[in-house]
Amino acid sequence: MDSSLFTNREIDIVKLLALGLTSEQIAAKLKISTHTVNSHRRNMLGKFCLKNTTELLKIAKEAGVV
Repeated sequence: MDSSLFTNREIDIVKLLALGLTSEQIAAKLKISTHTVNSHRRNMLGKFCLKNTTELLKIAKEAGVV
């Protein structure tokens, strides 16, 4: 898998998810709304046909994002 499948903002969010941050913490750190963080997460799950964030983090690791 290739990291180019992720947008820059998706990479930002996935890296922070890998650190164990909540959506609220990620939103504060990136100066965006919690809704936006959750939308990015939901879009990534849909893009890769995944069921949960754990699967998303596994794909991100395989792609070399985290």
